[in-house]
Amino acid sequence: MAIPQKGCRRMIKRITYGAPFDTEAVTGAYESWQGELPYFSQEEGRKFSYRMAEEDIVFGLGENVRGINKRGWIYESKCSDDPNHREDKRSLYGAHNFLIVDGKECFGVFFDYPGKLTFDIGYTDRNVMLIEAQTGDIDVYVIEGEGPEDIAKQFRGLVGRSYIPPKWAFGYGQSRWSYMNEDEIREVVKKHREAGIPLDSIYLDIDYMVKYKDFTVNEETFPDLAGFAKEMKEQGIHLVPIIDAGVKIEEGYDIYEEGMAGGYFCKEEDGSEFVAGVWPGRVHFPDMLNADARKWFGGKYKVLLDQGIEGFWNDMNEPAIFYSEKHLQEVFEQLEEFRGINLDNEASASLNRLVGGLSNNEEDYKLFYHEHKDGRVRHDKVHNLFGYNMTRAAGEAFEELEPNKRILMFSRSSYIGMHRYGGIWTGDNLSWWSHILLNLHMMPSLNMCGFLYTGADLGGFGADTTEELLMRWLELGIFTPLMRNHSAWGTRRQEVYRFTQTGSFQKIIALRYCLLPYLYSEYMKAALRDEMMFRPLSFVYAGDRFARRVEDQLMVGESIMIAPVYEQNAKGRYVYLPERMKLVRFRGPEDRKEEVLEKGHHYVDIALDEVVFFIRPDHLVPMSKGGSCVEKVDFDHLGLLGFVEKEGSYELYDDDGYSRDYESPSHYTQITVDAEGRISSGGEGSRKEFYLI
Repeated sequence: MAIPQKGCRRMIKRITYGAPFDTEAVTGAYESWQGELPYFSQEEGRKFSYRMAEEDIVFGLGENVRGINKRGWIYESKCSDDPNHREDKRSLYGAHNFLIVDGKECFGVFFDYPGKLTFDIGYTDRNVMLIEAQTGDIDVYVIEGEGPEDIAKQFRGLVGRSYIPPKWAFGYGQSRWSYMNEDEIREVVKKHREAGIPLDSIYLDIDYMVKYKDFTVNEETFPDLAGFAKEMKEQGIHLVPIIDAGVKIEEGYDIYEEGMAGGYFCKEEDGSEFVAGVWPGRVHFPDMLNADARKWFGGKYKVLLDQGIEGFWNDMNEPAIFYSEKHLQEVFEQLEEFRGINLDNEASASLNRLVGGLSNNEEDYKLFYHEHKDGRVRHDKVHNLFGYNMTRAAGEAFEELEPNKRILMFSRSSYIGMHRYGGIWTGDNLSWWSHILLNLHMMPSLNMCGFLYTGADLGGFGADTTEELLMRWLELGIFTPLMRNHSAWGTRRQEVYRFTQTGSFQKIIALRYCLLPYLYSEYMKAALRDEMMFRPLSFVYAGDRFARRVEDQLMVGESIMIAPVYEQNAKGRYVYLPERMKLVRFRGPEDRKEEVLEKGHHYVDIALDEVVFFIRPDHLVPMSKGGSCVEKVDFDHLGLLGFVEKEGSYELYDDDGYSRDYESPSHYTQITVDAEGRISSGGEGSRKEFYLI
């Protein structure tokens, strides 16, 4: 049955082929449409083709390589542990099967399918989009609307409200693989505080655990985690530990023994537990598609919640597999064939393929099974749901364990539907200039799919960063909800106080805290209204042919446009303004310059230590005076930065940032500023005070 919506030509149709697996991505029950599939030609129940017009732009696919317009490449929906985010890759950590076509026709389509799905968007034939599933069991949702933004909003309503983190999670976070002990973390916090660099969180990577065992803490390096978490919280710092997907096989380890006793681990066809290798060595994977196993695993987060932990990040949950025990034994046997022979070109290549094929081998995903409510299913057929359901396990547990409190949760792997339980970070990127642009490209695509709490590893995770690269990346990162500096073991240390221009870094990060009232307000309104926080220019300026071509500028909320620098040694960049706007330059909270630029193309000088953004006409940006952490930010006395020609207005959302009471009218304040600078405010939240800046 079609689901009609208000307005002109707004409708959602669900077309069912075969017997689809229930991914639970969609909330509510939608009957199948009995008519023909709109827009697409369909064959074999698993191939769908659409002939694109020359002007068509294809938005979507969430976390993926290349530009905002996905046309011209081939993508695979296949959650993959792959740290090399190069242009030639076809999949990353997430599977986000939603896209919007905007051009000759305008529609959205969601392929609700948990296995491997290929999107050939003009790769084989420039003018043909071909989507192909492995089987003919799939639900297809087609959404018609009044434009891309309306279609995205309808889709978000289809899949449910986005996750809402605690307010402190919008502060700056510092991470490293790994901070090895309490004293190292104390030193990192001390250096930030001494330099006046705001900070709200420190992340604990895998080395805080005992032999990489989930829900354990190494008492030699963290002898009193509860006491240490309390000590850090008194300084405005939250500790955020990592949780991995694999459970170490070890007698006496309670998580392993409980999982075995409850039958909670994934099994091979013969009923024996599947054995893989990850950080701890030999592991079992909890059966995240089994509701009982999910409830058991989610309940284990209580071990850390009880010690004062209020945030987590889930990792390695594609799931990543360094090797399967069965395949490893096969490789050992085949290696004997190479002993004593002349390793010429062909033999060397064969040897490298043999050993190199151990990690994340697709054949390994065919070796184990899940016990789902609808029956037993082989993992490869539902591969993309594992990380989603691991984070779901945690999210559902938090609702029981901390019903009145928001817990920070984000994940590496995801499928649409996981956005209701947590955010994502975009995985193991590199300290490459191109990855700043990739970060920018992903933001609207992820927002379309419901992932609002997201961000990249600022400065780059792998490889060695540079001072210039990190500074330019932070100038983008101050706008992303998740703002975390994270780097890999063996790379250059990239805490900002280690560089010569510490003062410039301090001013950039301090500006983030000044912008928090606006950024938090825009996030919350987007989450509560099923809207996007980051939008391509063409979503706002639909009739502007130049705006349709811009891929390196974004709208952030209702008032701001950003145009970050992402090239080495650049002193500025070209910017297209779809309308007259105010350019604002910041060199720290107290150093601001403004000028009005007319609609059109401009070259804008942007110094290395400058943050530049643009304000739309008759729009306002509420700002605070900053603080050393989110808790120290005054949200009740706000300055108004605006571009007022006739009358500027802004609807501010603010709440306590911790409870789950999101709907109260007291959270909203309507603010107006007239051309003479007179300020008025109304609504139940109007107790706040405002002033012009």
